[in-house]
Amino acid sequence: MSQIASKTYEPTPARRVAFLGLGVMGYPMAGHLARAGHHVTVYNRSAAKAAAWLAECPGNASAPTPREAAANADIVFACVGNDADLRSVVLGPDGAFAGMKPGATFVDHTTASAEVARELYAQAQKLGLNFVDAPVSGGQGGAQNGVLTVMCGGDQAAFDDARPAAMAFSRAFTLLGESGAGQLAKMVNQICIAGLVQGLSEAVAFGQAAGLDMHQVLDVIGKGAAQSWQMDNRGKTMADDKFDFGFAVDWMRKDLGLVLDEAKRNGARLPVTALVDQFYADVQKMGGGRWDTSSLIRRLR
Repeated sequence: MSQIASKTYEPTPARRVAFLGLGVMGYPMAGHLARAGHHVTVYNRSAAKAAAWLAECPGNASAPTPREAAANADIVFACVGNDADLRSVVLGPDGAFAGMKPGATFVDHTTASAEVARELYAQAQKLGLNFVDAPVSGGQGGAQNGVLTVMCGGDQAAFDDARPAAMAFSRAFTLLGESGAGQLAKMVNQICIAGLVQGLSEAVAFGQAAGLDMHQVLDVIGKGAAQSWQMDNRGKTMADDKFDFGFAVDWMRKDLGLVLDEAKRNGARLPVTALVDQFYADVQKMGGGRWDTSSLIRRLR
């Protein structure tokens, strides 16, 4: 079954692009670029995943190193795991920066630190390259359907260069400030989600303890002030104790670690976020590292 849903694409000039990282997000994102008419060269640590992607998107290419994938590309997109993974595909003799042509743009969709975004932006400037930090929100479903929300930091010209192609997998692609602003905005996003999921967990657990039909209750309160994306998309699966999908607890803890590290630097007080991070640690101890983030409710049962 394809991981890339059908979508209607806005006509844009075809570009030569590279995509580094074919995980649950990158695989469909790269597919949307190919289906929108861009010529895509992919790189993935597992060659088998690259081969599977090429079978779905024939007429494109794969490369054995980030440097070779990035050669001659107008735009290089990446979506990998963390700061260390990002540095490994960008820097060094086999990294993308070593292969990119002058004036090309690197767009990083990894949820990483603002610090690494600024570091790579500065290195790109020295090499005559552009760098945009552009973490995404919308999860695996958003990537598969090509409707991600993308929060960007960097220079206007680089953003303008990347945006038409990136709209192949986005519903919003927005510049929020200088280098690092995209990563900081993603941290704001994760702070919001952490509090919402804990509140929804408590609400569902309370309603069930009170003997209510929570499917019915969620239908009713979802039409009022309590409505949220989390309620609409996770409330009933929480009530049904289903968590084998979505955004993994391990990934959320990685993201909240970035949030809490940044808060130490900027002095922000995040008592609820810090507490929910520890609740997610409890879920990991229960064996739920790969459960969806809505599995917070299992702590309450």
